[in-house]
Amino acid sequence: MPFDFSNIKVKQPEKLHFGTAGIPLSAEPRNTLQGIREIERLGLDAMEMEFVHSVNLKDDAAAEIYEHNKKQGAVLTAHGSYYINLNALEKEKRGASRARVLQAADICRKAGGYSMVFHAGFYLGMEKESAYAAIREQMKKIVAQLQDAGNEIWVRPETTGKPTQWGDLAETIRLSQEVEQVMPCVDFAHLHARTNGKYNTPEEFHAVLSEIENGMGKDGLSNMHIHLSGIAYGEKGEKHHLILQESDFGYEELVKVWKEFRIKGTVVCESPNLEGDALLLKKAYDRA
Repeated sequence: MPFDFSNIKVKQPEKLHFGTAGIPLSAEPRNTLQGIREIERLGLDAMEMEFVHSVNLKDDAAAEIYEHNKKQGAVLTAHGSYYINLNALEKEKRGASRARVLQAADICRKAGGYSMVFHAGFYLGMEKESAYAAIREQMKKIVAQLQDAGNEIWVRPETTGKPTQWGDLAETIRLSQEVEQVMPCVDFAHLHARTNGKYNTPEEFHAVLSEIENGMGKDGLSNMHIHLSGIAYGEKGEKHHLILQESDFGYEELVKVWKEFRIKGTVVCESPNLEGDALLLKKAYDRA
């Protein structure tokens, strides 16, 4: 008999959780359920399912993960496809992008996840306001379909690492204000790379969280989805991710600011040293 997904309710974290972007490197065999078990063994408490090339999780596997997590309590999120551009010029590409968001959001909820992140699009040489209006229109369509399906998962455009990509902090906050069921995914490494080295001091970290609080109230701080890694960058923004301690990113100062603002949610480590740096962040936060 097929698993009944209709009664699954989306639950937000009640503290700050730490985990990996994808299955930990040490997990064997390399599947999602074993990845969650490895997260638990390592002393972490979250994992992001990576659907960046395709949604590779079927309903039966999602049901198994949901039943496991109902007992263990690991927090799950998902990362949607890289092949999304809600500002595409062609109608069929916009439709395909919406479908990819919805597919990832559907399977994430079925597995018991609460939050799904994606890169929303590119400016394509447009004025920022025109790109924003186009992306907002597509997000409204996505949320309408989610609500028709009874899917309460948070969908989160991510702050992006290159100035050619839609998604600075102000844009993601504004979209969250104007479209329900939308919240930002704040990638602190991307903010650092997008600005060629800014967003790397306690004062700048304060400014980010203050902007979120001013724009969305306390709910913005108690329902965060964060990405972090070391990052290589230049004048054109992000180049590639780095191990935290091999980068210039001031993560030890950042976790102190997280604690000061008493944020809640999930921190997803995207470092090449997945679980090593996720544990590094968790320990630094616990010490702060």
